[in-house]
Amino acid sequence: MRHEPTSRGAARNARLHPRLRLRRRKVDWGSFNLPLNGRAGTETRAGAHVRSDVPTCRLDEPLRHVCQRVEKAGWDTCFVVDEAGIVIGRLGRSALGGQEQSVGDAMTPGPSTVRPSARLEAMVKRMHEQNLSNLPVTTSDGRLVGLLMREDAERVVPR
Repeated sequence: MRHEPTSRGAARNARLHPRLRLRRRKVDWGSFNLPLNGRAGTETRAGAHVRSDVPTCRLDEPLRHVCQRVEKAGWDTCFVVDEAGIVIGRLGRSALGGQEQSVGDAMTPGPSTVRPSARLEAMVKRMHEQNLSNLPVTTSDGRLVGLLMREDAERVVPR
């Protein structure tokens, strides 16, 4: 969270008189590093409640090594990322069960994702309607932020 001057004039004065103490307001930042406006801050957004320790793998890794690593970490899903860290696929329970194929053959390409700034209440509703236990959260350029678990989101969102 950063702070910004409360007006354009205050911002100008801050540049002209750096020692001048200004009243500042708290700003929550969302996608593209733009401020979130309104009364609902980051605690009502999907990005604030993701689990960031979700396993990732690359296309060139042997599937059996990925399966062992994912199982050891206690997960039942893994995201396939490219060299830049952009999500290109997902390995679910059924894909992680079969170890005779490649990661590229086993993955589901182009998983549906949501942004960190998505409203948590809407994401809980979507997970209920589509019977999903989790949603991957990515930045606008496709980098994995984490996994929003339905049980975590339901604890935060009042019924």
